This record gives sequence, C-alpha cells and structure tokens, in this order.
Amino acid sequence: MSAYRTLHERFARLGALGEALGILHWDAATTMPTGGAAARGEQLATLKVVLHEGLTDPALSDLLGEAEGQNDLDAWQRANVAEMRREVAHATAVPVDLVAAISKACSECEMLWRQARPDNDFAAILPHLEKVLSLTREVAAAKAAALGKSPYDALLDSYEPGGSTTAIDGLFAELAAVLPGMIDQALSRQASRPAPLPPKGPFAIPAQRALGIALMTRLGFDFDRGRLDVSAHPFTGGTSSDVRVTTRYDESDFRQALMGVLHECGHALYELGLPAQWARQPVGAARGMSLHESQSLLIEMQVCRGREFVSFAAPLIRDAFGGTGATWDAENLYRLGTRVERSLIRVDADELTYPAHIMLRYRLERALIAGEMALADLPREWHRGMRELIGVSPPSDTLGCLQDIHWYEGAWGYFPTYTLGAMNAAQLFAAAKAADAAIPAGIAGGDFTPLLLWLRRNVHEKAASRSTDQIMAEATGRPTETAPYIAHLRARYLGG
Repeated sequence: MSAYRTLHERFARLGALGEALGILHWDAATTMPTGGAAARGEQLATLKVVLHEGLTDPALSDLLGEAEGQNDLDAWQRANVAEMRREVAHATAVPVDLVAAISKACSECEMLWRQARPDNDFAAILPHLEKVLSLTREVAAAKAAALGKSPYDALLDSYEPGGSTTAIDGLFAELAAVLPGMIDQALSRQASRPAPLPPKGPFAIPAQRALGIALMTRLGFDFDRGRLDVSAHPFTGGTSSDVRVTTRYDESDFRQALMGVLHECGHALYELGLPAQWARQPVGAARGMSLHESQSLLIEMQVCRGREFVSFAAPLIRDAFGGTGATWDAENLYRLGTRVERSLIRVDADELTYPAHIMLRYRLERALIAGEMALADLPREWHRGMRELIGVSPPSDTLGCLQDIHWYEGAWGYFPTYTLGAMNAAQLFAAAKAADAAIPAGIAGGDFTPLLLWLRRNVHEKAASRSTDQIMAEATGRPTETAPYIAHLRARYLGG
C-alpha cells in the first residue's frame, strides 16, 4: 500500500472522530440537560485527546515524507498531503495534557456563560474565563514556537490558514479611513427621511420557525441532510452530510431570528456543497473562516438585505404573521433591514457599523493574548472601545463583553474573519452578478439556483484545495481587497 493511501485511510478515521465531536458539540448547545455538562466535558476532552494522539503519531512524519515524494499523485491528492501536514504541525505543537485541559476548561466556561450572560454577571464567570485565557496563551505560545509565528497569528492560523495580523491591519486601516464618514453620512441621510415603520408583535415562535424553514428551503438547504434548532448563540455545526443550524427567537422582533437563520443558512450551504468524494479528508474541508463567513454574509447581507430578495420575501413575511398595511410593504421592510444605527449587539448590527464591532474585539483579544491587558478590565475596556468606535456605551455586560460566546468557548483569533468574510462576500457577489445576469433576476423571483450553482463551482467545490487568495483570485480576478466592499456599502447606504 502506498504511503498516500495509508494516510488517506488514517485521516478518514480521524475525520469520522471529528464529525462525532461536531454532533456532540451541537447536542451540548441545543438539547443536552445541564446536568450532563460535566460528563459531556469529559467526553469531548477524551475524543480530542484521541484525535490528538492520531495526529501526533510519529509514524505520520515518515508517511508524509514518502507521500510528498510520490510522483503519481494528482493535484487534489497533493493538496490533501499539504493539508495533512498542516494539521499535524498544529497538533504536534501542543502537548496532549494541554489539549485535555483546555477542552475541559472551555466546556465548563461555555456552560457557565449561558447563565452569566442573562444574569449580567461577569464576575461569576471571570475566574473560569481566566483559566481559558491562561491555557489559550499556552497553546498560542506552543504553536508560535513550532510554526514560526507570533502567538496571535498562530491562533489565527487555526481559523484562517496563512492569515496574518500584518495583512489584517492593512485591510482594516483602509476600512477605518472611510467608514466613520460613511456612517455619519448614512445617519444624516436617514434623519432627512421619515423613519420606516417597525412591525408590531408579538410574533409567535412557531410562525417564525416556519418562515425560516420556508426561506432556507428556497435558498437551497436540504432538510434531508440537516435541521434547524435553538441555541443561546446561533451557529452552524454537525457535519457536511448532517448540517445542524441554530438560531434564537424573540417574540417581540422576528427579524433577529430570521436574519440569524439566513446567515447560518449561508454557512450550511457551503458545508452541503463541499465535495462528497473528499469527505473526512483535510482537503475536503472548508478553506477557512474568512471564506466560510463570506458565504454566510453573502446570503444574509448581500442577498437577503437587498431589494431583489425583499421584493420576493415581503409577501411571505406578511403572510407568516398575518400583517396588513404599509408596514409590510417591500420598501418598508427593505428600509428596516438597511437602517444604520449605533447599536450594542454585534449579531444584530447593520453592515456599516458591523466592522467597528469586529475591530473592537480584534483589538481586545490581541491585547489579552499578549498580556497587555488584565481580563478583569475587559468590561471597562469594552465600554471605552464601544464609545470610541461606535458611539454608544453598553448599560450592562450582557449587552457588552458577555454578548458573544467565542472567548468563553475558547475561540480566540476568530473575530477578524467576520470582516474579512464581509469583504470576500461583496467581492464574490459582484463577480457572480457580472458572470451571470440571471442571478439578480432569479433572486427577485425567489429562484436562487443560478447563484448557488456559481458559488458551488467557484467556492464550495474547491474546498481546501487552494489558498483563500487563490480561490478569491480564480473567482473574482483579485485576492481579498476592500474596494468592492466599500463600493457596495456606498451604493446601498449612500446611493439609492
């Protein structure tokens, strides 16, 4: 048996274990009773240790060397070997006891966050988050030494392969130079017009759920290969053949859950579109989180907040809640969906202010990882940063540093991929519309097949066979850049 074939079979087994982890995480977030938290933490830690042991098997080094020397591999197989080596490099950098310790600490902290957030009790979770941060710094230091990167870049590389703070800082600086003025202009423009009419609730949760399912189905989600559930923080998990989407509902505002569903549906469509023949292989996974977030934000922001989509969806939304009158007209719903506001909650933020929410988190997590800021100061620094970057101050930690799950579940280095994803989304959607004139008309008529086919060919089916920049360049002619995103924002919020 060739070295490559042996590696392929080993990684298929490891991939199946990873899929089991995905389902266990979903279950913990959706249906598991709170009394099962401790046992689930042990289960997750044990599986992660088994995975780690598989990736750090000394025999893999020789097998990888032999496979890299094979001259009978095609392009996808060579890319698969490269991705295998990347996964092995990340794993071997971290000792197994640290893998178990951080898994348990994150499971415990995330469960406690679910109560601390509604209770506005940062003090209660602080010692648990301190432990997560301390262990995260250990992981970052170990990976930095092994990979030749800074500690933060080593964490970032887990979510955005090849990403760097140098590249992010340059892109974010370009946005920071224009967004404040655009926000001021958009707010001034809004103030000169009558405000859109907000629909009045309550909006029954079963009706919200039915609407979400109907729109997911129209967008192309396959409910034979996935489902929709409820969690404290919306996410997409599971596996590429069994995609688990979650949202959270508010009976006073149906838009929060609906936009969450549409966002997560974009993630799910990417997972469902990955090449089945490369399932459970590293090359068959999504390329990274800036592309993953591009798919969610392309659906949620580029498509579903656009006039074409709203003209199609408005009657469905009206009928779902029995609405009547001008409040439910497409133009009013469009203006509601594109209203700019200096708001507190990231997941509900408009496109213009959203990057500022990400820049704040990026700034804070870099300082925390570097040890330049005490975790106990996080609420104060969050308050100061929100005032500086967005112009509002959170009245509570629930609406401040407790709002996002990421740090509490151990996802450090993830946040910048949201704004990178927004840039990629604008760039990809512009290229898709330029390539196929049927896409805008299809969206207006509720036919998303032309768009989905373009995304399948240009993003989903390429999986991790190329770098993010290569995928972007092949699809759009350019690697990730700010110009298409800024042009989109100007056109939507200042132009029409």
